[in-house]
Formats: sequence, structure tokens, C-alpha cells
Amino acid sequence: MGLRVLAAMSGGVDSAVAAARIAEAGHDVTGVHLALSANPRSHRTGARGCCTIEDSRDARRAADVIGIPFYIWDMAERFQRDVVEDFVAEYAAGRTPNPCLRCNEKIKFAAVLDRALALGFDAVATGHHARLVDGVLSRSVDHGKDQSYVLGVLTREQLRHAIFPLGDSTKAEVRAEAARRGLTVADKPDSHDICFIADGDTRGFLAERLGSAEGRIVDESGEVVGAHQGAHGFTVGQRKGLRIDRPAADGRPRYVLSIEPVSNTVTVGPRSALEVTSITCGPPVWNGPAPSGDLTVQLRAHGEVYGCRFEESGGELRIELDRPATGVAPGQAAVLYSGPTVIGSATISRAA
Repeated sequence: MGLRVLAAMSGGVDSAVAAARIAEAGHDVTGVHLALSANPRSHRTGARGCCTIEDSRDARRAADVIGIPFYIWDMAERFQRDVVEDFVAEYAAGRTPNPCLRCNEKIKFAAVLDRALALGFDAVATGHHARLVDGVLSRSVDHGKDQSYVLGVLTREQLRHAIFPLGDSTKAEVRAEAARRGLTVADKPDSHDICFIADGDTRGFLAERLGSAEGRIVDESGEVVGAHQGAHGFTVGQRKGLRIDRPAADGRPRYVLSIEPVSNTVTVGPRSALEVTSITCGPPVWNGPAPSGDLTVQLRAHGEVYGCRFEESGGELRIELDRPATGVAPGQAAVLYSGPTVIGSATISRAA
């Protein structure tokens, strides 16, 4: 017997093909587009932004071609609170959040899944490039598009009610299938950057909400080498846009090493000073099998993976890397893998 499945349809090619595959498999599918902006733009700007009126229309057209019912759910207030305001608060605290990860956790697999189950649906399907193997989250076959990292925060119970139909296909295969099915989004560009900052100006977005406050840029010795208008405009590992008045004696570029929001101070130094091998995280979410074999950790979306070992103690997860990593920022997620399988995740609090 088929399942009652709610297919989240963003208006892009991935979610359209995911919904089509689920319907073709014989399930009772209903499409839903999430209205995440209280004042949506009419059109996207190339590959920037999402949640526009254009996107909702593209999702509706795809649902019509597939032959499934379609609805729009207003999630703007919840998205503003749980994703946008969280994003701003994290930067204000000197951390670097991942809003896509938070959206999956708080919106698509909390608010939407909770409502879907209350309405009698068995599962929620999305167009994420990831696999579920016997209920366990695993990497997509297309490693270049793999999104298991941003799903690593989901609990076992949430994964039990999730379907990811695209995990065994490459992005090229998905686009070709969309064209064969007559879906007009077959060649639509993927959205990039942060969906609610359509112009890509994160510093300007934060300054508008947090204001300006002149602070110091110092080197590792504490010597002032520049000034800024708000520590929230920086992230660990950043190289460009530092506006340093006094270049390094060795002529090498400087990078952001740390951010201190209380004193509004940004510390910069050489790339070598960014290297860390020990990472401390908050309480972990264990959503996969018991760790076994060689373990790896991924520290940012589409970032490198590192061999590691870990220890859980006192509500914290301590991860030791087998080689140095750079640009590890508090607020990001550390997602642990055993081979291609996700075993758990935790939010980075500090690194050394």
C-alpha cells in the first residue's frame, strides 16, 4: 500500500523531480510550497534568492504537470523567528551560523513535518541530494551536490518520516529527467548563497539590523592594525574586506582569527594561525549507527572531510582531527561520518 506523502516543492528542479518520482512510485502525493517571506520578491535574480512569487508559480506548474494537488503554506513568521532572527543573533554573538541547516532543522523537519503528521501524512519528501539506507542518513552518489551535511542535525524520528528520492542520482541526471517529464524548471539555475539575502550582501544585511559600532582590528600581539564598523560583519577565516591600515611585516595576507563581540574586537593573523586540530562542540545529536571503522568529520557545507576520533563528556563532544583544518568557526556544525553514513552532529563552540 502506498504512503500519504507531503512533497515540499521549492519551485526548483530537484524538488519537482522528487515529487514526480514519489507520485510515479504509487504514493498518494500532495505538493506544498512554503511561503517563507512576508514580502516576497516577484522574480529571482539569476541564481540568487528563493521564495519569490516566481518560485511559487514554478512549483504550482510542476505540480500540475505531475498531476498532484498543490497548496501554499505560510511559514513566514516561523522562518523569520527560527532562521532569520537566529542568524542575526548568532552573528551578534560572534558565531557563524548555517541558515540552510537551521531551516532544515526548524522549518522543513520540525514545523512542516509536525503539521504533515497531524494532517495524516506518513512522510515528507524533499529534493535534497542525500540517501536514506534502512532509515540511516548517507551521502548522495553525487558527492559534488551532496547535502547530507545540512541534514545531519535531524533526529532519528525525523529521518523516520523523511524521503529523499534523489540520493541515487547525479544532478545532471535529475535535470535530464525533468526535461523528459516536461517540467519547465529543468534548466532553472540552483539558488546560491543565503536565500533571504538576495543581493548577497551579508555585511549590509547585518549592519541594517545590528547597526554600526566602531571597533578595533588587532593582530596577535594586540597591536591595532585597523578599524571596523561592527564585529558582526566578520567571520573566522575571512580574508577579503578586512580594511587593514597597517600591512603585515612579512607582506603576507591576514585572516580573521577570532571575533570578540563584547569588546567589538576582531583579531587577525597569518593563515597558519587558523590551523586547529582540536574542536569542542555542544551536545551531539546521534542519528545513525554506532561508530565503527575509520571516522571522518565535515566542518562546513561542501567542505573538506577530516579523519578524526571523538569523545563525549559532560554534555560536550570533543573531536581530534588527524590533520589541521583552517577557518573552523564557532556556530558551524561538525557532522560525523562512518564511511558515507552520518552518525551524528554537534554545533562547534571553540577550536584550538
